[in-house]
Amino acid sequence: MADLEAVLADVSYLMAMEKSKATPAARASKKIVLPEPSIRSVMQKYLQERNEITFDKIFNQKIGFLLFKDFCLNEINEAVPQVKFYEEIKEYEKLDNEEDRLCRSRQIYDAYIMKELLSCSHPFSKQAVEHVQSHLSKKQVTSTLFQPYIEEICESLRGNIFQKFMESDKFTRFCQWKNVELNIHLTMNDFSVHRIIGRGGFGEVYGCRKADTGKMYAMKCLDKKRIKMKQGETLALNERIMLSLVSTGDCPFIVCMTYAFHTPDKLCFILDLMNGGDLHYHLSQHGVFSEKEMRFYATEIILGLEHMHNRFVVYRDLKPANILLDEHGHVRISDLGLACDFSRKKPHASVGTHGYMAPEVLQKGTAYDSSADWFSLGCMLFKLLRGR
Repeated sequence: MADLEAVLADVSYLMAMEKSKATPAARASKKIVLPEPSIRSVMQKYLQERNEITFDKIFNQKIGFLLFKDFCLNEINEAVPQVKFYEEIKEYEKLDNEEDRLCRSRQIYDAYIMKELLSCSHPFSKQAVEHVQSHLSKKQVTSTLFQPYIEEICESLRGNIFQKFMESDKFTRFCQWKNVELNIHLTMNDFSVHRIIGRGGFGEVYGCRKADTGKMYAMKCLDKKRIKMKQGETLALNERIMLSLVSTGDCPFIVCMTYAFHTPDKLCFILDLMNGGDLHYHLSQHGVFSEKEMRFYATEIILGLEHMHNRFVVYRDLKPANILLDEHGHVRISDLGLACDFSRKKPHASVGTHGYMAPEVLQKGTAYDSSADWFSLGCMLFKLLRGR
């Protein structure tokens, strides 16, 4: 009977996966009603207290970027080329195939760099131009080819243009949406929960499908009784906070959180769904990885770590079991239970997994920062390349 139940659960899960790709569920009939514009002053004060009203915080979240873009396209003419250039670069960074990147990078170069250079209107630095020209001539088209331009575009938008945005109706609309976001109350009834896809110390991870959109997620359910019994309240709360910190912006290399809610007996985190297993499993099943494979995985892991470090989060538990693969073979860093915010005070606790912990982490009482993750990365790469 147990085997039959397992088969039925698997079938249900696979059918939900196929349905989510083909025909998402009908949208909920209930419309979202925005609060009155007068909510702006209250929300602005609330967000300022949490250091959420900065250019980086607003620009790197979807609703903030869309409203900022709308403001630039309709009210600030000089910002239009930079915003469009930024979007083109972000689309380029998502390309997996090197030939596609080479073709797209040349199109971007011709449309946004060469055209402006010929008209003597290129507002970016000589170093940025030379960086792209040098790599294009060698056909070295990595996903970070245009990174110098990303930095300079953000710098150009960060000053007077962002200040004007803060004074505009678009920022009022941003405050209205943030108020709605804070007041969304989800329950288990909003999701179709399918089979268990993972287990942890405090609970299980399920595959689930959101009822109104049809999108598939992973639902991490932490049992409140188990948390209390193991005195894990601090760990559970810390994971929730760390997920909130890193789930801003569009980072495809971290398992990010979309929603969080609780029931009388469980804490639930709705996370990105990863169907490809973890690197520890693949190491045990297929043996060591090739250098070519590890260069690919290491690049994506490094980008994920940099996303955390830019938000002053040190991960502290980098190991093969915490690196998950999606159905397309890309990796993401998961499980932020031991992550720590070092923006105000550097941590000194000796936590992590033995064999991957940096010397400064092992030495009790010694403060450290994001450098601890780079040591762990080296240990993990050695393990995946040599198998020991």
